[in-house]
Amino acid sequence: MKKLVYIIFLGFTSFVFSQNKISGVVADKNNEALFGVQIYIEQLHIGTTTNEDGSFSLERIPNGEHQLVFSFLGFERLKKNIIFPGIPNEINVIMTESVFHMDEVIVSSPFHKIQSENVMKVEYKSIQSLQKNGEATLIQGITSIPGVEQLSTGTGIGKPVIRGLTGNRVLVYAQGVRLENQQFGSEHGLGLNEAGIESIEVIKGPASLLYGSDALGGVLYFNPEKFALANETNVNISQKFFSNTLGSNTSVGVKSSGDQFKFLVRGTYNTHSDYQIPDGDRVTNTRFNEKDFKAGLGLHLDNFITEFRYNFNQSKIGITEGVEDQTTKKDPALPYQDLDNHIFSLHNHIYLNNSKFDVDLGYIINIRKEFEDEHEDEHDHDDIEEESEESHDPAIHLNLKTFTYDLKYHLPKWKKFENIIGVQGMLQTNTNYGEEILIPNAKTNDIGLFITSLYSWNEINSLQGGIRFDNRNLQTEEHQIAHEDEIHVFNAIDRSFHNFTASLGFKTELFSNIITRINLASGFRAPNLAELTSNGIHHGTNRFEIGNPDLNSEQNFQSDISLEYKTKHFEIFANGFYNKINDYIFISPTGEVEDGFDVFSYIQEDAKLYGGEFGFHFHPHPVDWLHLESSFETVTGKQSNDEYLPLIPANKITNTIRSEFKGSKKWSDWFLSLKLQSYFKQDNVSFFEEKTDGYNLLDFGLGGNLNFNKVKTSFHFNVNNMFDKNYISHMSALKVDDIPNIGRNFILGITLRI
Repeated sequence: MKKLVYIIFLGFTSFVFSQNKISGVVADKNNEALFGVQIYIEQLHIGTTTNEDGSFSLERIPNGEHQLVFSFLGFERLKKNIIFPGIPNEINVIMTESVFHMDEVIVSSPFHKIQSENVMKVEYKSIQSLQKNGEATLIQGITSIPGVEQLSTGTGIGKPVIRGLTGNRVLVYAQGVRLENQQFGSEHGLGLNEAGIESIEVIKGPASLLYGSDALGGVLYFNPEKFALANETNVNISQKFFSNTLGSNTSVGVKSSGDQFKFLVRGTYNTHSDYQIPDGDRVTNTRFNEKDFKAGLGLHLDNFITEFRYNFNQSKIGITEGVEDQTTKKDPALPYQDLDNHIFSLHNHIYLNNSKFDVDLGYIINIRKEFEDEHEDEHDHDDIEEESEESHDPAIHLNLKTFTYDLKYHLPKWKKFENIIGVQGMLQTNTNYGEEILIPNAKTNDIGLFITSLYSWNEINSLQGGIRFDNRNLQTEEHQIAHEDEIHVFNAIDRSFHNFTASLGFKTELFSNIITRINLASGFRAPNLAELTSNGIHHGTNRFEIGNPDLNSEQNFQSDISLEYKTKHFEIFANGFYNKINDYIFISPTGEVEDGFDVFSYIQEDAKLYGGEFGFHFHPHPVDWLHLESSFETVTGKQSNDEYLPLIPANKITNTIRSEFKGSKKWSDWFLSLKLQSYFKQDNVSFFEEKTDGYNLLDFGLGGNLNFNKVKTSFHFNVNNMFDKNYISHMSALKVDDIPNIGRNFILGITLRI
């Protein structure tokens, strides 16, 4: 017996304390050493860079198969699969020059492949590339991705729109956990700041197999900034100025990594006045202030990796009632929103010999308060604006608490098959503390079980599929709210929604240099609390909303096909989709008036959306510094009766001329860009929507890096809407009041990296 215990102990210790190391040299095709190449293992969250002789070394690599990715500006991204035990501990790499974007590792897909190997078409953008566009907020920046727009309320509130779908049909992930912050409303922003975010991945199409309910239209996946490379300490200070809103964005971050422990902290303050329209007026109370704090702590042992992150975001966002008092104040006047968002996430990776467990836990606290002007008849506007928050109780006060869990087991690789089984779930409570109620006190319980598999052969062919079952139970309390001479009743409901979803995708090289992806996927979305239970005035949308407790789940089936042709100096892409949605939920006017507001109710109708994105990128030889890019995106949404769906983005063409210069060691990575966005007239509108005219916007950008010793200074200068065009976006919530979008905006950004 003692001998058996001893043997088990030796086996356990060899598992826990097994340690592997990989080292080597990176050079170009002329065998010249490359200095500063980044080597990273995404799944392990570890990395390093090559020194002056091109050598590198990485330690504490657990047993199993891993993907070693080499990236360097101006060179093709290179991937090497390593297996421990079983390979030499040294590897030498030759990198090839490239003029196109690097092939990124996709984190939002289950198998973490680089994009060229991925079965699903996933759009990737680094925050650094979005910052060159000079947008004031994170959500404005993602509209540069074809097929992605935003539903905006001024400059402070924006919601992602993927191929015509928004709200609870688009799932947002931050810090690796699903973001829950009352996203059902068009006037409810994400509560995320771009500082401390590394990159964005967009899945355009149903991803319910991987993420469950609310991923019917797609997923927006925000990757947090990486920890510092091994045994490095980095300090990052950035400052941006915005002329139109007299805005300022300041961010300071520090991160450091040792052999086992690593940490990072970042603080950001963002403040803006009312935005100015081309005629010189400011749209009253579109100002906003934002404070953001992020922190992370990581521990890397030989076969266990854990990462804890925390994000606190506090925003005060004015709610405009039109072009009225002109001021450059930055503190919001009544009415305004006061939002607190806490995100806690814990990610654990447990490595066995040939398999691993991923355990992701999240806890989100979203506190949403809305302060309204209840004393307009007793005070003049200036008095109201000066009153402090403490002198008013919030009219709306929602406290949403969400616990999420995501457990995945990556089975041992069998021949050419990779398999994952998992369970995901969510426990959520919503509690009201204010006088008014938008949605009742409620409890939501989600659980989903899934399996997905990937089969690859001949290096260019991959087949991926899976199946999933979900159950969502939703219980609410009854509320009776007195309003003037009437009682608005929120009836209690207790409903469960069951759904099966599946997907199948195939990637191959149909012809020489043409990558083809075909994906078939089903998705679902359970109706949200607002759609089921609303019964009252929604001041954010200026209407009286009535829910429908008998709504069914939306279920869809989407087919996608994408073609990509790429040579050394030219690439072209074409993505097409057809999305059939059964029991599509939308809000429609009833023709009645209640308490002085038009009454809208939630109804269901089968619907279809179709369209795609098409474009090219031309890098003419021998003009190595010149890039010509163009893209066209279109989407049409119709009900089964052939009437158009509301809130469908207008067609758009984007043409960009960009020059890039590598420069020298002291002056590097310079760029100069001119971008023309042409929005078409949108006259395919729902019967209660206004048509919007087409318009053109011209943007200019300039930037680069200055390197002195160990200090790297990056700057960018942008002019958005150069010609101060007066326009109204079809996706603006303010279009019903004929309020134009933001006018010309000069942006200056400076970042110091030490």
